[in-house]
Amino acid sequence: MRRWTALLLASTLPFTAAVAQDAASDATRAAQAELAKRLPLDDPRDMANATRGKVAEIPDAVILGKDGKIVWDRRPYAFLATGTAPDTVNPSLWRQARLNAVHGLFEVVPGQIWQLRGYDISVMTIIRGKTGWIVVDPLLSEEAAAAGWKLFADTVDAKAGKRPIKAVIFSHSHSDHFGGVGGIVTASQVKRDKIRIIAPHGFSEEATAENVLAGTAMGRRALYMFGSILAPGPAGQVDTGLGPKLSSGTIGYMEPTETVDETGGTLTIDGLAFDCLDAGGTEAPSEFVFYIPAYKALHTTEVVTHTLHNVLTLRGAQVRDALHWSKVIDATLMKWGGKAEVALASHHWPTWGAGEVSALLANQRDAYRYVHDRTLFLANRGATLHELADPTPEAPVQGHDFSTRGYYGTLNHDMKAVYQRYFGWWDGNPANFNPLAPEQSAPRYVALAGGADKLLAAGKAAIAAGEYRWAAELLNKLVFAEPDNQAARAALASAYDQMGYQAESGAWRNYYLAGAATLRGNAVQTLSGNGQSRSFVSAIPTAVFFDALATRFDAAKGSAIKGIFQFVLPDSKETVAIVVGGGVEVPRYGVTDAAPTATVTLDRKTLDDVMLGQAQFPALMQSGAIKIEGDRMAFLSWFALHPAADPRFNVVVP
Repeated sequence: MRRWTALLLASTLPFTAAVAQDAASDATRAAQAELAKRLPLDDPRDMANATRGKVAEIPDAVILGKDGKIVWDRRPYAFLATGTAPDTVNPSLWRQARLNAVHGLFEVVPGQIWQLRGYDISVMTIIRGKTGWIVVDPLLSEEAAAAGWKLFADTVDAKAGKRPIKAVIFSHSHSDHFGGVGGIVTASQVKRDKIRIIAPHGFSEEATAENVLAGTAMGRRALYMFGSILAPGPAGQVDTGLGPKLSSGTIGYMEPTETVDETGGTLTIDGLAFDCLDAGGTEAPSEFVFYIPAYKALHTTEVVTHTLHNVLTLRGAQVRDALHWSKVIDATLMKWGGKAEVALASHHWPTWGAGEVSALLANQRDAYRYVHDRTLFLANRGATLHELADPTPEAPVQGHDFSTRGYYGTLNHDMKAVYQRYFGWWDGNPANFNPLAPEQSAPRYVALAGGADKLLAAGKAAIAAGEYRWAAELLNKLVFAEPDNQAARAALASAYDQMGYQAESGAWRNYYLAGAATLRGNAVQTLSGNGQSRSFVSAIPTAVFFDALATRFDAAKGSAIKGIFQFVLPDSKETVAIVVGGGVEVPRYGVTDAAPTATVTLDRKTLDDVMLGQAQFPALMQSGAIKIEGDRMAFLSWFALHPAADPRFNVVVP
């Protein structure tokens, strides 16, 4: 119970000698050239929009925390200044990365709306109300948000008479849109000044609980997806597609003072009318978009950005509904198309012009509808999970509208996600219903190939032929059969290099190259980047904590244990009775059992200390901060069967 929201360390394997990665192959250079030939990469409109209205910037885009540690630093990304894509970066992704690299404070609607871009993966918007400021989506970390707000305050607010923050809007329930709130306002300010914290319905439940149950595995995979274990560079991390990267500061939280319900409707915030439309169940379970008639400005939050988004993220999440997503965008188009003269979002840069805004909405709608309908068209004709994407050409709109291209999500894995939503993980073939685990099947494949040397030779031949997917499939079998085989690891890393270089998706590139770095022992030793603040941990529902605890129960060792272990939290006036038996735990929130095996009394605040790693359970027991009544030994024996998961588990090797 030492820390349920554990920090993750990127693992490198000490027995692997560090080896330089490969240059772009002839096949990769040819693929890059072919894509560059068929896309209008020199179209200047996006760069014009990304730089339009810039009024100030943070020098070198360097942000430090209070302890002096770097939270954000774009100096290592100076290589993006050159206009020509290197052979090691997909030219379309290079274009997107250069757009995302533009940083500063930007005036979107003269004298009324500003954005801070390029200081986190997300974007913070500041809107002038009648008497003060309305802030939308204050970034992921408190340090980044504070630095961005200071830039705004010094540049704009000082000239406007230092107006107060009147409201903060959380557009949806992902932490990169609310985690920095403590950097711009404090809880005491919110209470004293009656600052409104506005969010969509269901926000509190979704915002704090999303990654608690599966947080360890999601966090580990996120290191690969966002390239956190890669060094920046033309052969390393260049961008995520959705934004530059994640800031590495403190994730906070504040409870909304009010929510926008399912019907949407009009809100008046500091004298300014906001017309809202519910978008829950699209990019996030809890989300809304809004239009400000006075400024003819449409904020599409993360429902519409300048990329095809993920229907299922590589880090893991519940599968999203591409059909509903397309319908929400169409409703937005019908409601405000032709009226909105600027569309801005919580990622990327704005789009100006009523016609351009309508086209953006229509094209994004069509992209998600295409993903959904083509998947079911093919599935209903027998195509399976891994047969859908290869024969499917990109949507017609993707050939001319860069906002629909797969910089973050891709047509390939979005179609697989739609298939999963409707049919699950299985393709219907009985041979694939219960296959052997990779560690079991891999040695048999090696033997069938005639031994390790022959399989390695076949993998290298596939690499030489530019057949990198086939090479990866072959060599992955060999690595799983013989994880210490350095030649196999090096060859597999070479295949991953080329697939990473060719990837248009920042997430795909990062995952391939991070896999190669792990195989070579070149993965950057780093924390996951973010620490959760007390405000965030305290906001996680107690019931969710105990559900997460149940997922850590070692059923193999505890199958014979039976009992009822009751927790009483006096400060929050909560109780949880955990029924244990048959290798499972059933937490009953709000229940007090008449005859528990043991009762544990501790404050929720003390529980938060444990979650934050600021206190240890044994020491708290000795100090009396935790009181145990009943069968103390039974409780301790049961509690010991909840080992923390190692967040450094292997991903690309057994």
